[in-house]
Amino acid sequence: MALPPNPVDMASPITTRSTLILEIAEAMAGTGPTRQFGQVKVLVRTQGEKDWPLCLFASSTVEGIDAVINREADLAIVNPATPLALAYRGKSLYDKPHALRGIAVIPSLDQFVFAVKRDTGLKTFEEIGQKKHPLRLSMRAQMDHSIQFMIKDIALAAGFALEDIKGWGGEVRYEGNLPFPNGPKFQALKRGTINAIFDEACDVWLNQALDEDMVVLPLSEATVKKLEAMGYRRSWVRKESAPKLTEDILTIDFSGWPVFVREDAADQFVTDVCAALDARKDRIPWQGEGPLPIERMCRHAPDTPQEIPLHPAAEAYWRKQGYLP
Repeated sequence: MALPPNPVDMASPITTRSTLILEIAEAMAGTGPTRQFGQVKVLVRTQGEKDWPLCLFASSTVEGIDAVINREADLAIVNPATPLALAYRGKSLYDKPHALRGIAVIPSLDQFVFAVKRDTGLKTFEEIGQKKHPLRLSMRAQMDHSIQFMIKDIALAAGFALEDIKGWGGEVRYEGNLPFPNGPKFQALKRGTINAIFDEACDVWLNQALDEDMVVLPLSEATVKKLEAMGYRRSWVRKESAPKLTEDILTIDFSGWPVFVREDAADQFVTDVCAALDARKDRIPWQGEGPLPIERMCRHAPDTPQEIPLHPAAEAYWRKQGYLP
């Protein structure tokens, strides 16, 4: 005689409703032709309860960090890892250290790129301020993107404020998204309405920038050391990444997609999150091929920077699975 199905696994109004909504959200914010959105907030509760005791926040911005700090969310994701390091240390946007702990870091290798037209005559990022150069700079339109506060920190470490550019006769334009090849930003570059692009995702646009007679400005060692003292990480735009680069360019890292919680997150909740990631790794898209490489996501590497300590329950789970020694 066959045993009846497990009540937890069998289709029911409860599981049908929740699964249906989650699948719709995945279609609208995940991958595929119906994708419309890029951020998701999931509230979870037991049927019949009044309050929603669990909030999971998928945001690439510091809004997710603030939500976890303020107990508006139990778990969030941010890109890159640097803002999490700043919150943990109490630097830049954060006036005190915050007790945050990591679960894993989704691999992503990236750098900040400061590209200007060759005819500006600029050789280093610091020369923008030293020469009071009236750049016509294009930046992202999304004002809560991590790029916005990071570039302000970088400019201040280099000796000037981003707002100074306007006073020197230039402008900072907040427009569009990434500088996709042949997109609006490169069209503006061809017209001469802009002569500088500062952005991340350099693998998307660096080669065309160099083809358009742009140069990549390096940061000085002194500037990078100031930023490292805050929690930033140095990186290099490697000459191997673009045929027209003749040398490695010192810059600031923009790697990693950390998944994180508060220090006081319940051990069972953290363990369940780890187990869910592990069980569903073949369903989660990332920048590489194949299943999400869970075995690498708890170890420090250039594309998985572990900027905050792992939550003890996460560390215990990854070690039990053999992903940590």
